Amino acid sequence: MCLLFFSYRTTPGYRLVVAANRDEFLSRPTAPLDYLDKNKIVLAGRDLQGGGTWLGITAQLKFAAITNYREPAANRADAPSRGEILKNYLSGELDAGQYMSSLAANGDKYNGFNLILGDRKNLYYYSNRSVGPQLLAPGFYGLSNHLLDVPWPKVVRGKELLRPLMVETTRIDPFQLFGALKDRQPPPDEQLPDTKVGLDWERLLSTIFIDGADYGTRSSAVITVTEEGCVKFIEETMLRSPSKGITSQLVRHSMND
Repeated sequence: MCLLFFSYRTTPGYRLVVAANRDEFLSRPTAPLDYLDKNKIVLAGRDLQGGGTWLGITAQLKFAAITNYREPAANRADAPSRGEILKNYLSGELDAGQYMSSLAANGDKYNGFNLILGDRKNLYYYSNRSVGPQLLAPGFYGLSNHLLDVPWPKVVRGKELLRPLMVETTRIDPFQLFGALKDRQPPPDEQLPDTKVGLDWERLLSTIFIDGADYGTRSSAVITVTEEGCVKFIEETMLRSPSKGITSQLVRHSMND
């Protein structure tokens, strides 16, 4: 996943509200949102190539999301899949703090990542390109492919568009969030970060919704968790075809704590 916005205990009536885009190569095999286990405990996106996930939640309110840290020159082809980090947490017995501490002890074996983990009590952030795990205070956060709340143009614009819909409201409308996640306004070149991928790629990756020939936004997701523990997870998968352009399909699931 490449872009994540979340309101943690700042939206009246909600513990957590999440709006996210998964950007990926169009050729990478992916399955629609579904349960990862036969007992229907772990609900998550499904990466059929790496075997893991980028975003998921459980019936026990364990939450996990990951974005890659963009540093192409430092990536190792033999590094383990970052998607397994989430899958192991969501299906395991450790709480968020315990799992974060264990992961931080050997986080350098993975390519760069940003990780958000939560449970019934707490929400944590950790990047293996920064300091150790951080306990997050209630707030409204944005995360792309640098560290948490680093003001890349798409993070700044996304927070401007989503704050009224995610924080300054008493009713979450998922379809308004999906609309904001389709924003394609590009920033001026002088505001682009330099992540050593070249100007053409920086421009392509700079918008909230990405629509490239070989790389783009594959899906969007909205998750809400109420104070009573009711979970709703909606995934919108983008379908691309030469004749119809981009269409989409929705998958919805609900769980109660």
